Amino acid sequence: MEDAQIGWIAAIIIGGLAGWLAEMFMKSNNSIFMNIILGIIGAVVANFLLGIIGVVLTGWIGYLIAGFIGACILIALGRAIRR
Repeated sequence: MEDAQIGWIAAIIIGGLAGWLAEMFMKSNNSIFMNIILGIIGAVVANFLLGIIGVVLTGWIGYLIAGFIGACILIALGRAIRR
């Protein structure tokens, strides 16, 4: 999150939005708190995975995109583990 140069409040807002978008896209049913957690942790996961292939996303939009991608990955992993 330090590389994205956004604060904690912005991370919570953007993480919540990214988690909510992922929830709508993946057709899951999560709480607001879970959406925020999925968005923030998803951004960390996606930035790590994208960093491996040399893609760097920064700023608000980059954090939102990374959060969305990562939240979708986490939702898919959660579904796979539950089955």
